[in-house]
Parts: sequence; structure tokens; C-alpha cells
Amino acid sequence: MFEKSKWIRLPRNVVVGHGVRSAVVDTVDDLHLQGRPLFVTSPTPRNVVTDSIASDFEEAGMDPVTVTVESATFDSVETVIETAEREDVSYLVGVGGGKAIDIAKMASEHLGIGFLSVPTAASHDGIVSNRGSVPDGNTRHSVAAEPPLGVVADTEILADAPWELTTAGCADIISNYTAVMDWRLARRLKDVEYSEYAAALSEMTAEILVDNADLVRPGLEESAWIVTKALVSSGVAMSIAGSSRPASGAEHLFSHQLDRLAPDAALHGHQVGVGSIMTAYLHGGERGFWRDIRDALSSIDAPTTAAELGIDDDTVIEALTSCHEIRDRYTILGDGMNERAAREVATKTDVIG
Repeated sequence: MFEKSKWIRLPRNVVVGHGVRSAVVDTVDDLHLQGRPLFVTSPTPRNVVTDSIASDFEEAGMDPVTVTVESATFDSVETVIETAEREDVSYLVGVGGGKAIDIAKMASEHLGIGFLSVPTAASHDGIVSNRGSVPDGNTRHSVAAEPPLGVVADTEILADAPWELTTAGCADIISNYTAVMDWRLARRLKDVEYSEYAAALSEMTAEILVDNADLVRPGLEESAWIVTKALVSSGVAMSIAGSSRPASGAEHLFSHQLDRLAPDAALHGHQVGVGSIMTAYLHGGERGFWRDIRDALSSIDAPTTAAELGIDDDTVIEALTSCHEIRDRYTILGDGMNERAAREVATKTDVIG
């Protein structure tokens, strides 16, 4: 007998393909969204595509408003909220990378109105997930939020995004392997809530990237399609689980600590990729599949070492030995590693020299 119910919120429409930027108005209509839209974007995406999409809305008589945000901060979220209330908008359209979409997502949660996700870079699974991530001082907050009502991902635009953003998205997905391993460990040792379906879906997304790593190449729309499909699946897995557990384990704790110790040194996806190499080693030792993760990352030009991240060896060790303190989430790191153990795993996986 079921003792409790669970409301799973998922995107109702996901449109992926060449030139689908022209389908945003139709997607809004299909979702039965009415009233005035507020576009949330950042400078480069605004020049690339936002103004063009906004023109489509003007032609359809929808009178859009646009807010351009410079950085992902709680102040930016507040600016969007204030603009939405002042302009009496009915829904939000986040256009850009993780920054604009996370801000739109968090603002829509506060306002109690829907939002549409229109990614211009396949840099992380936030394009469809129920989590928003915003830096605050020397740390980063992951905040629960509503997932988008719909996603419109134009592979032509995504393929033209900076290659390092795409490789960061790939690395973020590949790290799902170790996130799920940590989740299962926490279920066995701490009896945390666990979803077989969400875990299986998350692992499948990682397998898509590892199995197709040789197809992920700069400028190819096929690559953009593969990565976007995986990002959507990962975001859906988090919505099903009701938490970030399917895609966030010790490798993410490691990345969050790097953000504190070496702010802006590397992209989030690249950091969790390197973290996943080391935490996979901790799960399986020499015979584990950490080499498969490292090889897949290397194949798509993602960093596999501290030097490639632009981070010194000592910072990596400090992050490994202290990141378990960031949040109350049980992982393979348990109650922490000492310096000798951290240096051994980082050296054996060639993360440090």
C-alpha cells in the first residue's frame, strides 16, 4: 500500500531540431499560454536569437518585454521578478545558456507563472531540470524550482555555440554515472529515498554520451542533437526523483568546493567531469570503470587533469578533503578523506602529476 503521493512535474513539450527557433510562438500557443511574455536573456544570446524570436511574438500581437541579465545572481532574479510584476506579464521565456534559464526558472517559481526554456548552449542539464543554480559569494546555491513547461532547442544554434560549453554539458552528463552510484550507496547505508526509474534514466543519459563520444565534434548538428537529448533526459530524471540526486553526487561536491577555492577557474561541467574520474575510482578501485569516464572525456576534448582545468594540485587536494562538509548528502566520500588518501586517488587517476 502506498503511504504517500508524489506530484511529478515534467515539460509538456520538447522541440529539438534544425531551425526550430521559428517554432517558439507555435509552442507557446500549443501550451495555451496567453498574455504578455517576458524574455529573460543575456547579452550574446540576445544578439544571436532573442531579438529575432521577440519580433515573432510582436508580429503575433503578444507585446513581449525583454530583460537582459549580466550575471547569475539573486539580484538578477529579483530584477526579473520586479519587471514581471511591473509589466504585468503572464509567463517567462528564458533564452540563453544556464545563466538566463536558471534565472527565469527561479523567477517563475517565485511568481507562480510558467516559463519556456530556449537554450542557446548545451552546457548543462538545467535547460530542463527542476533545479536552479546561482553563485552567492564564495559558494553556489542549488535551489528547487519548477521545470519549464516546454523546451525549444534549435540544434543549428547549439552547434554554433562555443565548443567548450558543449563539452562542459557532455562532462556534466557523463558524471551522472558516479552520482547514481553515490545515490545507491546512500540508499544502502543511510536509507535515503531512491527511485529506480530516475536512476536508470540518469545512467542511460551517461551511456548515450560515453557510447557516442566519437560522434561529438565541434560544429556538428548531430552532436548538438545527441547532447541535447541527454541533457533533457537528465533533467527529467531529476524531476522524477524530486531532487538533484540522479545527477549530483560527490563529483558535484568537489566542483562546488572548487568554486569556493578557485572561483571562475573552470566551467562547472568540466569540474564535475574531473571529479567523476576520481569518485569512480573510489567506487571501483583499479578495476573500476574510471578509465572509461576519463577516455570519454578526453575524446570530446573535455579536461581530465587539474592542469587542464587551470587549477593547481594543492587546490584539488584541498577540495577533495573538505567538500564533504558542503551539504548533508551522503556520498562515497563519507565523513571525509585525509590528505594522503586524496593525493593517492588524484595521482593514480592522473588528475595531478
